[in-house]
Amino acid sequence: MKNISKIANQLTGQKMFQIMDKARIIEDSGREVIHLEIGDPDFASPPVVIEACKDALDSGITHYVSSYGLEELRLAGAQSTFRSRGYMPDIRQIVVTAGANVQIYYVVVCTVNPGDEVIITDPAFVTYQEIIKLVGGIPVKVPLREENNFRLDPLDLEKAITKNTRLIITNSPHNPTGAVIQKDTYKEIYNICEKYDVYLLSDEVYGRMVYEKPGMQFFSPSTFDQCKERVIVVHSLSKSFSMTGWRIGAVTAPINLASKIALLLETTSSCVSPFIQKAAISGLLETKDYVDQMMVHYRNRRDLLVKGLNQVEGLSCQLPDGAFYAFANIKKTGLTSIEFSNVLLEKYGIATCPGVYFGDAGEGYVRFCFAQSEEKIKIACDRMLNFTVT
Repeated sequence: MKNISKIANQLTGQKMFQIMDKARIIEDSGREVIHLEIGDPDFASPPVVIEACKDALDSGITHYVSSYGLEELRLAGAQSTFRSRGYMPDIRQIVVTAGANVQIYYVVVCTVNPGDEVIITDPAFVTYQEIIKLVGGIPVKVPLREENNFRLDPLDLEKAITKNTRLIITNSPHNPTGAVIQKDTYKEIYNICEKYDVYLLSDEVYGRMVYEKPGMQFFSPSTFDQCKERVIVVHSLSKSFSMTGWRIGAVTAPINLASKIALLLETTSSCVSPFIQKAAISGLLETKDYVDQMMVHYRNRRDLLVKGLNQVEGLSCQLPDGAFYAFANIKKTGLTSIEFSNVLLEKYGIATCPGVYFGDAGEGYVRFCFAQSEEKIKIACDRMLNFTVT
């Protein structure tokens, strides 16, 4: 029998999905599991989004459309960018995709050659490293430190750059730590990208999910060049709009790069389902109140979970500024992050994600997702009060 490819053999996927599968096997045995392992909101998708999809299906909008995406959706995306980031991109810069993961893949394929280096943070969203390796690139990791609130230090970033650096990937609000990069830091990062002539991919999937306080708000580095030269913005409706299963988003990039991304999409999947695009238009234009209300709940859940984690012996946790993840320090337990997560799942019925899955610097931490109800978070916190290593 023929061997499968080297590329296929090196894939590890997104292990939080594998934890979810393990948790569901436990549930099938009759035990209750609190799911804090995966970033999937428990809120229903906005009703107007569902109705828009139904209307599109009833109207027969089920055929091929442009690989760039519906012009109406791209215009809505441009208008949304103007409201949130202060500039109006040309719709030729916008390509509609099936979620954010594939946007990252398209961008890396279209900017990185085998042997090129791509700088990512450590810890970082697991997909970055997987995709970089998939195309023959070399991931270069810049550590994030708890004492710096897990925020990227531009000095560390510049030290990692070599003549082979092609792309830098940032993520704010950050998965898995919830850290938010502010304007002055992003200005330094952008200046570094200009100095060394590299692309900057800004993953803004959680851009609407910032718990604003004095001196803390969302900022996009795309403001510096309006995605005309080197900044590329990844965006999805999955998290902020509670639309994970819809698989819909859009990437904004310089026109020449966007055209290549559209060709790659055309080659791999032809186009994004038009009835889902119609739903996304309603999501962008008609759901502000719905999204704002979800953020009120997320803030309450964040505060409840972090308070509970800090009451557990051996654990400590900073209050995240964005996203819906708490990155708890578990080093005093003496367990590895995998061991700790296994104990929580198997003994206490709480599914979490080991920090080491996000990179070597994530060892000693565990990610808790607070996209579940306050009631379930309270149950999880009460169970953890009884936590023991043995």
